[in-house]
Amino acid sequence: MNTPFPSLKLRVALIGYAALWWAMMPVILLYLWRRGRKDPLYSKHISERFGWYRQTLQQPVWVHAVSLGEMRSATPLIRALLDRGETVLTTHFTPAGRREAERAFAEEIAAGQVQTVWVPFEYGFSYRRFLRHFAPKYGLIMEIEIWPRMIAACHRLGTPLFMCNAQYPKKSYEKDTQGLGLRAELLAGFAGGFVKSEGQRARFASLNMPNLYVTGELRFDQPIPQAHLDAAAHVRQRLTRGRPTFTLTSVVEGEDSIYLRMIKATPEAFFVYVPRAPERFDEVAEMLSAAGIRYARRSELFDDTLAPRGDTTEIDVLLGDSMGEMYFYLALCGRAIVGGGFVTKGAHNVIEPLALKKPVIVGPHIWTIEYPATEAIAAGVCAHVMTKEGLISTVQNPPPVSSDQITAFYDAHAGGAQRTIAAIEKALPR
Repeated sequence: MNTPFPSLKLRVALIGYAALWWAMMPVILLYLWRRGRKDPLYSKHISERFGWYRQTLQQPVWVHAVSLGEMRSATPLIRALLDRGETVLTTHFTPAGRREAERAFAEEIAAGQVQTVWVPFEYGFSYRRFLRHFAPKYGLIMEIEIWPRMIAACHRLGTPLFMCNAQYPKKSYEKDTQGLGLRAELLAGFAGGFVKSEGQRARFASLNMPNLYVTGELRFDQPIPQAHLDAAAHVRQRLTRGRPTFTLTSVVEGEDSIYLRMIKATPEAFFVYVPRAPERFDEVAEMLSAAGIRYARRSELFDDTLAPRGDTTEIDVLLGDSMGEMYFYLALCGRAIVGGGFVTKGAHNVIEPLALKKPVIVGPHIWTIEYPATEAIAAGVCAHVMTKEGLISTVQNPPPVSSDQITAFYDAHAGGAQRTIAAIEKALPR
């Protein structure tokens, strides 16, 4: 016998959750205003965050990609949906996610096949308006995004909501199963889940998420922009001057000092340094300058088409102060160092470097990318360093990795988009 959703305990918690959101509304609006001073898109289209939309797609497939990483993982699936004749609505919480959708699907947006909007705030009335306005066929929530009001509204109004490209990191799983377990209980409100591995399936199943399918990792199917590879090939020798080159991807606050120390300890190498968030570009530039490291910004050396316009001969670090150009930065290097691994919040995506046949180095905290990092380490295409000293040692004496090794690993894990399409057909209510 199935337990009713939501349970009495969860209904009471949702009432308290709603009251908290109402009490926090002034703070939320202030947050958007303050963030909007650095990035104006934060404070635009505010009405959308309350469920008011001007234009509309009728009965699209709804894809929620909260920010940049989720949007990139969603891209191959959206392409597959469009190839099947679907229209697609994407929702986002951050400007980075929305901009990526607008960039990747500019032609489809102009043709009326794709629409991008802000996801509503966590108010019941916002989601009622949203769901009645668009009447989506079903929703696909990328990664593990658990929005209580979203889940409850979809369940109540009969919109099938699926978690997609999902994994339940061990730390989150253990935390959510302790105490009242309210966050875990929300999983029963989904219509199903498309998860990355058998181990992930077992975790979700233990928390009563129905209709589970193992579909793999969608990022293995991401398109690679050839223009970025061509631009990098044109300038790589002049920029790096034949030195061993490392690209640091998605570096987050709290680990800069570790990487700056590594750079200074390895003067024979060239580094590309890409912060995770655009608001950190100036901060990192100041750190590089204070450390006495010769650097230049991407915005100084290259125009909007990535054509060179500045002297590249006297620098040891290229600061990647742009968004959406990671493949250009990765194509410049021989090996990638994935950021986030030296803070407890955990490392970011290792798949993009592997797509370009670049071996990867990650720090100790990889719980956020358990799959496929564990498999990549076992396959010998990813070095897992546990200390700051180990990082420097690995950079100065990197273990040998062949292109064939990486190709075999990558090919074994590709195909997630088509597996997800097939799973959606099975999972949808008849």
